[in-house]
Amino acid sequence: MFCKNCGKELSSEINYCPYCGTPQFESSRIRNINNVDNKNVSKRSRTIAACLAFFLGAFGIHRFYLGKNKTGILQIILTCCLGVGAIWALIDFAIILCGTFRDNEGLLVSNWDIV
Repeated sequence: MFCKNCGKELSSEINYCPYCGTPQFESSRIRNINNVDNKNVSKRSRTIAACLAFFLGAFGIHRFYLGKNKTGILQIILTCCLGVGAIWALIDFAIILCGTFRDNEGLLVSNWDIV
């Protein structure tokens, strides 16, 4: 393991770099700081969902990515027929950024990592 700040080699048990003092937390520890149980966190990326909602949200693409196919189809229909899908997408975008959006399995989409 290497320090995220200075790049010095560290042992895996250490929490702070002895050279520069930078905290060395694992990503699972960072997620637990936010009081989010890792069992209830979706494997889908919050970053990708937010980008899809912002750029293609009127067509429900972010909902298809998160496995919510029925509401994705409904959003496409609303956009094509009434032109109101963009309002729905804007609301979804805000909810995704707040970290309270859930995927089709009911898991929180709170992981910012792109994998």
